[in-house]
Amino acid sequence: MQNAIFVHSCTIMHSFFQLISNPWPWYVSGPLIGLCVPVLLILGNKPLGISSTLKQFCAMCFPANIEFFKFDWKAGMWKVYFVAGLFIGGFIGGFILNDPNLPVLSPSTISDINAMGVSHQQGILPAEIFSWGTLFTWKNLLIVAGGSFLVGFGTRYAGGCTSGHGIYGLATFQLPSLIAVITFFAFGILSANFLLPLILK
Repeated sequence: MQNAIFVHSCTIMHSFFQLISNPWPWYVSGPLIGLCVPVLLILGNKPLGISSTLKQFCAMCFPANIEFFKFDWKAGMWKVYFVAGLFIGGFIGGFILNDPNLPVLSPSTISDINAMGVSHQQGILPAEIFSWGTLFTWKNLLIVAGGSFLVGFGTRYAGGCTSGHGIYGLATFQLPSLIAVITFFAFGILSANFLLPLILK
């Protein structure tokens, strides 16, 4: 009897790990992400968003006589736990439950990225861009360092990041968030189709 229970438990655990290790379709993962908004609001009247957590980390770890960092950062400790959970979840998904198969791309997309000098066969993060050996070339500094600066500046200028505007802001019918999301997508499309090929050539 005990052996049967053990075997049944192992079968359930195996099925569970198979379920969470395979990519989920958008119609499952999308609603689950969207449900974070009402759950946070109902449980503690907390808005979803993580860009303000950087300000909190700076106030916690680098105390200084700067007016911008003078606030009660302890009141928002839940954000620190939230971001820590994102890192832990990312580690579990990226290393423990890692899918060794590359994402399936259309032949035309593979042809386009190959034409820019980027090899699809290397993985999700191609070595031509994301490697220490090529980091300090002017092209990669422009892409990685310049892009990171623009993301940080744009997040502060827009008053929120893609998750804050795209998930929380749209879910609560905020017009500035709609404008921000339209801008994100428009410039993302322009950058991917015109600016990136120009830089990589």
